[in-house]
Amino acid sequence: MYIRHLDEQLRAHFNTYRQAIILLGARQVGKTTLLKRLFPQAAYLLLDNAGVKNILETYDLPTYRQLLGNSSELILDELHLLSNPGRAVKIIYDQLPGTRLIVTGSSSFHIKNKTSESLAGRKIDYHLHPLTFSEYLTQKQIEPHLNFNILDNILNPRPLATHLFSPQEIISNALLYGLYPELISLPQNLPYLQNLADSVVFQDLLELKLIDNKQKAKELLKLLAYQIGNLVNYSELGNKLNLDQRTVKKYCDIFEQSFIIFRLYPYSQRARNEITKSPKIYFWDLGIRNAIINNFDDLHLRPDGGAMFENFIIAELHKINSYQSSLYKMYYWRLKSGSEIDLVLTKGSELYGCEIKTKHTAITPTFATRYPHAHTHVITLENFY
Repeated sequence: MYIRHLDEQLRAHFNTYRQAIILLGARQVGKTTLLKRLFPQAAYLLLDNAGVKNILETYDLPTYRQLLGNSSELILDELHLLSNPGRAVKIIYDQLPGTRLIVTGSSSFHIKNKTSESLAGRKIDYHLHPLTFSEYLTQKQIEPHLNFNILDNILNPRPLATHLFSPQEIISNALLYGLYPELISLPQNLPYLQNLADSVVFQDLLELKLIDNKQKAKELLKLLAYQIGNLVNYSELGNKLNLDQRTVKKYCDIFEQSFIIFRLYPYSQRARNEITKSPKIYFWDLGIRNAIINNFDDLHLRPDGGAMFENFIIAELHKINSYQSSLYKMYYWRLKSGSEIDLVLTKGSELYGCEIKTKHTAITPTFATRYPHAHTHVITLENFY
């Protein structure tokens, strides 16, 4: 049963907006499958096809009309591959006003930098990520309905839920092999993951000439993969790779805007003794991360199991926050002395501090002392879902 959290938002989009749908997300997260299912009557053009790309790069209105045919809906898949994607969208949006335009891209870096002026006021962005844990369960027909349990359990703590399955057994598969949709039909398929990692990480980046040193970029990504959940020091990474700090930061920016990694920044209302600058880096998908370091060893045999569970929870909450438009801001908190909280959620006056551990532990009292109005929660393998 193929359903995604974005289904209803995208299906209802044109009931409210004339603006184009821009659906962003890494390669293979299911953008094309989702859009073809929701908009089955749309004319579909894949920009990865050289002939289609060349025709669209004429930027000629009659040619565009011919491509559209009798359809009132148009999907442009992988728009970022055009030399001037904003110009193409502007022509269609302004001069074919009855057209419902739907666009995908797997590099927000390229789309934002080449379309910022052309698309102003003409588009609304949506983000599609690898499957959430709930989407995985529904697609495997383990559960019938989607939910946001992982966030709900933090905001409204309740007694441990009773399931007809074991989330603890299923999560080990997600931690090792990730949650890309293709793995529903290709479970634990290592060749697929290795090829996916290579294409997700480098195909678009090289095509778009965003990275000038492929080998150094690979080495940097591998270093980041080994230290998920740790503070990132750009200067230290640069010294290890013989790269200047600015290049390291630039590559991290590109990885983030290509939906490979994301950064979590420190929370502070009192700068004294609190870390205020260094980010932590996490991967959107642990299967990609494990493929990069070529390690699919059993969780019980590896020292990074706790860091992987932390990465999993924080990535899940990022996805849920995006799909639910919850507007929570996400941080970590740490004192220079070492006391820390893995995750801080804030919205308005709401403040939540969460420890993420495979087994139950106590929240550091220092955080509660500094922020007595904060709600605190320990997320474990037993209560995460």
